[in-house]
Amino acid sequence: MNRPVELKTRPQLALQSYLDALLQDATAEELPEPILVLEPAIEESTLDEFQQAVMEEQARDAQVVASPIVVPIAPVEVTPAVVEPVVEVHLAPSITPPPITGDGRPSWAAEPFECLLFDVAGLTLAVPLVCLGSIYSLEGQELTPLFGQPEWFLGILPSQAGNLKVLDTARWVMPDRYRDDFRQGLQYVISVQGYEWGLAVHQVSRSLRLDPNEIKWRSHRGQRPWLAGTVIEHMCALLDVAELAELIASGAVKEMPQSKRS
Repeated sequence: MNRPVELKTRPQLALQSYLDALLQDATAEELPEPILVLEPAIEESTLDEFQQAVMEEQARDAQVVASPIVVPIAPVEVTPAVVEPVVEVHLAPSITPPPITGDGRPSWAAEPFECLLFDVAGLTLAVPLVCLGSIYSLEGQELTPLFGQPEWFLGILPSQAGNLKVLDTARWVMPDRYRDDFRQGLQYVISVQGYEWGLAVHQVSRSLRLDPNEIKWRSHRGQRPWLAGTVIEHMCALLDVAELAELIASGAVKEMPQSKRS
């Protein structure tokens, strides 16, 4: 009784079987591909709102990329680079002897003392280490000039100890035969302990230990109060830094002889 029904649905079953086979083959071949899930259709009004929102977001992104980021920055004062010392030469005294009077010896000359030798325009000077601070190199450095200063003032050297007022040492120790070309070839500045200034020199030689009895002391300083004495064996002049400081502070440079021109 049911046979007509079977005959009637056989083509449909065959077609369904064929479609199922095709579907299985297609699924097997396209398995690596991602399976697309179709979302329900979006109404036109919803699509317009979505597109508008996307366009607005893209416009905001483009504006953020194109607009520079403004960061408030406080004004920075440009200051010269601080010069580091080549070496620290200050040597603290082991004792504090009382001042010696009568033969012109300073207080630091009560016993043998260490000295630094350096050259200024061909003159060798010896300075006790207790009077010195640090040695700074002038290589690649430019002194900052200040207007209205005397001729013996070369400029300011920024250092870790502060701004050093650099002195033209040659103009102080040999004013009677000073030449303008003595300013050339200056290689170092030696800071003076307890003062805000340093000595510009052409060369730093070495340190040595001096016995006070090896020095010919000057009991009367005369026109060169900075000259404490001479060391005959080493052919150098011993510099009294304290006397030089007083000379500078008193403005005695006005009384210095006129310098010779190169």
